Amino acid sequence: MKEHLIEESILFISILKWVAIATGIGIIVGLSTTFFLKILEWALAYSTGYPYYFLMLPVGLAVSALTTQYLEPDAKGYGIEKVIEAVHRRGGRIKAAIVPVKLLTAILTIATGGSAGQVGPCGQIGASLASVAAELFRLDERDRKKIVVCGLSAGFATVLGAPFAGAIFGVEVLYVGGIVYEILLPSIIAGITGYHIALLFGIHYQFYPFDFTPALTEAFILKIVFSGIFFGICSLLVIEILKKGNAFSQKFGTFLPLRGLIGGAFLIGMTLIFSKQFLGTGLETIQTALRGEEIIFYAFLVKAIFTSITLNFGGSGGLVMPILCIGATAGNLFGGLFGLDRATFAAVGFVSLLAGTTNTPIASSILAVEFFGSAISPYAAIACIVSFLMTGHRSVFPTQVLSFQKSTSVHVAIGTELEQIRTSPQLRDKSLTGLLLRILKKIKDGIRKRPHSGEPDP
Repeated sequence: MKEHLIEESILFISILKWVAIATGIGIIVGLSTTFFLKILEWALAYSTGYPYYFLMLPVGLAVSALTTQYLEPDAKGYGIEKVIEAVHRRGGRIKAAIVPVKLLTAILTIATGGSAGQVGPCGQIGASLASVAAELFRLDERDRKKIVVCGLSAGFATVLGAPFAGAIFGVEVLYVGGIVYEILLPSIIAGITGYHIALLFGIHYQFYPFDFTPALTEAFILKIVFSGIFFGICSLLVIEILKKGNAFSQKFGTFLPLRGLIGGAFLIGMTLIFSKQFLGTGLETIQTALRGEEIIFYAFLVKAIFTSITLNFGGSGGLVMPILCIGATAGNLFGGLFGLDRATFAAVGFVSLLAGTTNTPIASSILAVEFFGSAISPYAAIACIVSFLMTGHRSVFPTQVLSFQKSTSVHVAIGTELEQIRTSPQLRDKSLTGLLLRILKKIKDGIRKRPHSGEPDP
């Protein structure tokens, strides 16, 4: 009995401790995110007042690149990946210098037209402030990692106005196929706190509740599954476009400001060829897609290319908002191709691309509830899971750690970062994949054995 009382007392004290810490982190991140969003809003209102504001892209990317290269290299690119890397490789230690540098470079990138978002910068800034707090209070490595994840979760939740999706995203994004349950409570508290702090200081959020009651039929479920496959393929395309953009940018040398000038020139040319709708966060395009209005069929691919150039050529910003834009436009296309409701499948694509590219199907499914209401959420969840599986052992965040195999017919090293993963077939005798491959092999062998006399077989 005494042992049970001691155990329960320890757990009670631990809960109170993390409620207090998470609340404090939520307040800090809520304030920092509100400050960032207000400054960005002012900068965008000023810059977009000029019709050809995007002509400043080379300057914006070059200055952003110059700042990160010489002041804080970890502020380069998209922020969430750097947080994951810090948790796995450096015990959650993130430099305080990231806060001002990331704030400045992200605003420069987005305000001049760079295709990037606000979620990554706010998540990285929140995680950095949490890491600084951990150092001030001399927390050990395990606790430091926990509050860094709380900072990331609160940043996600506060930008999107989705406290529960943000909380789950933070604890799900570290490991592919695993959730860190010990961070769940503080992460949720930090997310909710940050969200309410932002509301208190005048941040407004837009949600799109769907009056959606389709018949729960096998035919409709099948359409949702096929959409998930489509979104999984789109997720793979986004991942590959980002990789190719990185490889392409390295051909222009190691001096990042030069890359910024070149990347900005590319973006100006593409904007003149296509349109300004592919610049910035893509919020207006998302709204158009979710209203069910027809969008040009190649929009999702062009947005992915704009984002890859922006973030690989010296720009600094987030990936989540561009991914949500790519998902909404891809879903709009899918609905149009198959004669389905464009708005419904834009909403499904909105969350499914996030699930596929970041390996976060649970957080993405919860985001569907918070953004679109509970009616559409079961269908969105199915598409999210299928997209997540279709993406395979890949991600836009290469330092995610793999904690399970997505198929028992594919051999991968569990516990390895995704950028180091090498896959190989591991076909089982009774697997469907193995059976299909054996049939194909027999067909090929039969073709090879056919006579090649130049005359048709009798």
